Parts: sequence; C-alpha cells; structure tokens
Amino acid sequence: MDTNDGRNHLHDVVNDFEVAMLVTYSANSMHARPMAIACLDDGIGAYLVTNSNSLKIDEISANPHALLTFQSAKKFASVRGELTVLRERQLIEKMWKESWKLWFPDGKSDPNIALLKFTAHEGEYWDNAGMQGLKYVYDAAKAYVTGETPQFDEAQHAKVHL
Repeated sequence: MDTNDGRNHLHDVVNDFEVAMLVTYSANSMHARPMAIACLDDGIGAYLVTNSNSLKIDEISANPHALLTFQSAKKFASVRGELTVLRERQLIEKMWKESWKLWFPDGKSDPNIALLKFTAHEGEYWDNAGMQGLKYVYDAAKAYVTGETPQFDEAQHAKVHL
C-alpha cells in the first residue's frame, strides 16, 4: 500500500468521528480524555475545542506531543502528533458548534474558548467494517480451527507516516 492510499484509508476510518480520546503527557504521567472534534483536515490533522484554563493547556505547554485515538464497534485508529494552542477568535467563530454551548454558556464569544491544533505525524488503523469485517471473521475462524494466528492485510491494518 503506498503512502497516499494509507493516508486516504486512515482519513476514511476517522472521518465520521465527532469525538476522539486525546492523550497528553505531564512530567510523570499520561492523561487521556474525550475531546470534541471541531474539524478534521485531509492530512489527518484536527482541531479540538477546549477551555483555555484547563490542565491540558499546561501539559501541552510543557510537552506538545500527543496521541489521538478513535474507536467504534468496527473501526479503530491512533494518530501521533503535536498540539498547538490557538486563541484566534475568527477561527473559533468559523468552527463554532452549538453543542459547545454546554461547556461555554456565553457562546462563541466566551473568552475561555481555545482550539487545539493537532498536527499528525504518524497513524495506525484497524478497519473491520463492511467487507473487511467479513474477511476478518473468516480469517479469525480459519485461524481458530487450524490453531494458527490470523494474518491481516493492509486494508484492515496499516501504519501510515503522514
């Protein structure tokens, strides 16, 4: 699988998600939390909305490396990259979603809204949806019967450098 095919397939896997788990790093631990996806770009980069007074802002300032994970019943992905904190009002207004009012009661003018720009470097996906899911079930059953470990093709699982 060439890099563009892998990147495109990874984008297809994560494109329908509205929430991802964001893992950030502090001096001596990792911290994971669900984050609303404001926007996902073609390069598998993402914008996430956050409160500018949250602990993750301090973590990102100390170490911008992060991991985004995505999971549904049949699709899984993890993407490694770096975060940048943005407070650009025009960008916030452009990406604003009414559902964010739950966290920001003053709406898009709330001074505590910030965006996290996630720049992706490497990703990995497991896609067991559609025909790939049927192939996975077949390969897993065959491996179980023969006592072997199933072999998966790149359409089901691949590591992609972005």
